Amino acid sequence: MQHTVLTGDRPTGPLHLGHYFGSLANRVRLQDRFPMYVLVADYQVITDRDLPGEIQRNITELLLDYLAVGLDPAKVTIFQHSAVPELNQLMLPFLSLVTVSELSRNPTVKDEIAHSSQKAVSGLMFTYPVHQAADILFCKGTLVPVGKDQLPHLEVTRTIARRFNERYGRVFPVPEAMLGERPLLQGLDGGKMSKSRGNAIALSATEDETAALIRKARTDSERLITYDEENRPQVANLLMIASLCLGRPPAELAAEIGYGGAAALKRLTTDAVNDFLRPIRKRRNEHGEAEVREILAEGNRRARERAVVTLDEVRVAMGF
Repeated sequence: MQHTVLTGDRPTGPLHLGHYFGSLANRVRLQDRFPMYVLVADYQVITDRDLPGEIQRNITELLLDYLAVGLDPAKVTIFQHSAVPELNQLMLPFLSLVTVSELSRNPTVKDEIAHSSQKAVSGLMFTYPVHQAADILFCKGTLVPVGKDQLPHLEVTRTIARRFNERYGRVFPVPEAMLGERPLLQGLDGGKMSKSRGNAIALSATEDETAALIRKARTDSERLITYDEENRPQVANLLMIASLCLGRPPAELAAEIGYGGAAALKRLTTDAVNDFLRPIRKRRNEHGEAEVREILAEGNRRARERAVVTLDEVRVAMGF
């Protein structure tokens, strides 16, 4: 089957190692196999915050990260929400295909609401899964790389596609999830790795910034370093970060450190991360803002062409 892949990110800050091993590396592999759309989800920034922040700067930085890790704009269509009005117009018929109770039961929405900085839940937050359905279905996406926490969102998309086809005739494929095989990396403070929590190693961080972050990482007081995810999660997380960067098993690295303690573990992790990110940082510096603007303008043009066709199909199917 010839898949079309849809993936993307919210431009809320720099991408980090968790993004790289969780999704970016996989996107680079997939771009040589399937047509791919990469969404810069600028409208979704305001789902859980009152203001979009430095949105233009964040979009530029996001595209620089994409280019640095190896996404090729000749192979993938990189575009932004706000530049494709036809995509967003799909939300109207899609909202008619789901019930309020179905949206309120969505566990991912509940979690997003719990961590939102807003005092009240906005309508955009509540309908977030429907907006994602428009993101996926406007380009007839069939394969969506997601983490397990995003599966409920994708199930809403699958439901909308099936119900539209049953009610109006077949227009949309029913997309499939592509679960990442990489483990979920924790932040350096032991919590969820997040751009907003300051506990992540940004792909754009300098070597000195990376070393400072890892020095502050939480570990424990035991001198013997062992890989034990259940009983020593913070030590295990540093070992996993080093393991992914070096391409070696974490238990092997732990045995190599032995009784070197947390200091030796942090030195090894720092060297592993900086060595791994050095070529990515070098490629990032080879691109400029003017190039980013050109790439985004071309991607927006291609995405809008696709969205216009899909919206016309929807109007015809619905009898408008």
